[in-house]
Amino acid sequence: MFNKNNSLPPLDYLLAFDAAADLGSFSKASKTLNISESAISRKVKLLEHHFKKSFFWRRERSIELTAQGEQFYRDIAPVLEELRTISDTLQTESQTRSITLAATNSVAGLWLMPRLPLFNDLHKELKITLVSSDNDNECLGQDVDLTILRGDGHWPGYHANLLFGETIFPVCSPLYFEKNPSIADVKAFANHSLIGVASRHTEWMNWSTWLRKMLNKTARVDHAVLLNTYPLSIEAAVSGLGIALGWGHLLDHLIEEGKLVRPLEQVSVRTEFGYYLLKKEHAIGIKERDCVENWLLEISANRRRYENDQTNTFNNPVTTK
Repeated sequence: MFNKNNSLPPLDYLLAFDAAADLGSFSKASKTLNISESAISRKVKLLEHHFKKSFFWRRERSIELTAQGEQFYRDIAPVLEELRTISDTLQTESQTRSITLAATNSVAGLWLMPRLPLFNDLHKELKITLVSSDNDNECLGQDVDLTILRGDGHWPGYHANLLFGETIFPVCSPLYFEKNPSIADVKAFANHSLIGVASRHTEWMNWSTWLRKMLNKTARVDHAVLLNTYPLSIEAAVSGLGIALGWGHLLDHLIEEGKLVRPLEQVSVRTEFGYYLLKKEHAIGIKERDCVENWLLEISANRRRYENDQTNTFNNPVTTK
C-alpha cells in the first residue's frame, strides 16, 4: 500500500524557489511564473519553513543563495527539468495530430466531407484540418500539407497525382425529371430551368459551353437560377429548382442515394483537366501526411469509372477518368 507522508513540499513552492534561484530575483521570477512578487516571496518562505532551512540571504534590493540554498538548487533543478520533460511528452502524445488539407469549395463540400467520418473512424489519433477555398494561392499556402486542385497536372514545385478526371453531365432531382420527361432529349434543355454558376474561373465549363459541344451549335441559355458557388447549384438541383451541370465523382454519392438523376443517362462531356492531389517537392517525410495521402489515393484507385458513357471530349480527352 502506498505510504503517503508530508516529507514533500507542494510543487508550487519548489517552482517558485527554482525560478528565483535561477534568475536571482523574486521580481523576475514573478514575471516568469506570472504571479505576484509577494506570492513568490511567500512560497519561498513556506518552503524554507518546511525544511527548517534558510535558502536566501535577503537584502534591501536583492537576494542571494545561501550555501544550503545553492546545494538545494543543484539537487532540485535537474529533477524539476525531468518532470517538465515528462509532462511535455505526455501532453504531446495526448494531443490529436492534425494534417491540413486544402481543396476547392466543390471538392471540400461534395467529395471530401461525405468521406471524412470514415477517415476519422479509421484514424482516431489523426484529424484532418480542412481548408475550403476557390483561391489557389490560399490552397497552396505555406501551412498546407496537401492540396486538391483542378488543372492539367502541372504545378511548379509540386508532385501531382490524379485523383479523378473531369466528366460533366446534367443532373436534376427525380421529381423534376418526372415532371419534365422531355429533358431526356438534350435539344429540349434550353426550354427548361437551367441552374448556373457565376464564377471568376472562366475556364470552368458552363451551360453555354456544354450545350455547344453537345449540339454542335451555339444555344441560347437563360438561367432560371444563377448562384455564386457550385455546391449551392447542386443544392438547388436536389431541391428541384432545375437542371445543374454535374461533375462526375463529386456527385456520385448523391446519384447513388437517389437524390439526383441523370436525365441523359450515360451522355457526358469530358475535358482534358482533372483534380489532382498536390504535395510540395522535396517535402520531408511526415507519417501523418503520408497516411492522409495514401487514404486519398486509395479512394481514387477504387473510384467509379465512366468508360461506358457516350462521351464528347472537350479539347483533349483525359486518359484516366
